[in-house]
Amino acid sequence: MAAPSPSAIPNENMMGALAYFTIIPPILFLVMEPYNKNSFIRFHSFQCLFFAAAAFVVNIVSTIFGMIPFIGWMIALFVPLGLVLVWALVAFKAFSGERFKLPVIGDLAEKQASAG
Repeated sequence: MAAPSPSAIPNENMMGALAYFTIIPPILFLVMEPYNKNSFIRFHSFQCLFFAAAAFVVNIVSTIFGMIPFIGWMIALFVPLGLVLVWALVAFKAFSGERFKLPVIGDLAEKQASAG
């Protein structure tokens, strides 16, 4: 039985949005066919992985600054909230069928998605 063509993946938008839920789905999508042949799903998978790495670093820095009274507490409170809002935005945009690119991370994801 022949594998479906990359553009014939049902619910491509759903798979793109699903890529943003933890780092397990994007890793699976990048290694499993037919998902690893679809540029939309590859883009969102790579963007999720790059965003997760950046969020990890930002959370560490925000935690360090969080030790400073008052201003640091605000940073430690609002930075994670901002990261959650960005995560929700990119998941929603993927579900809507948009290839929404985050600054810097989106360009890297686009480059990686088109390389494969």
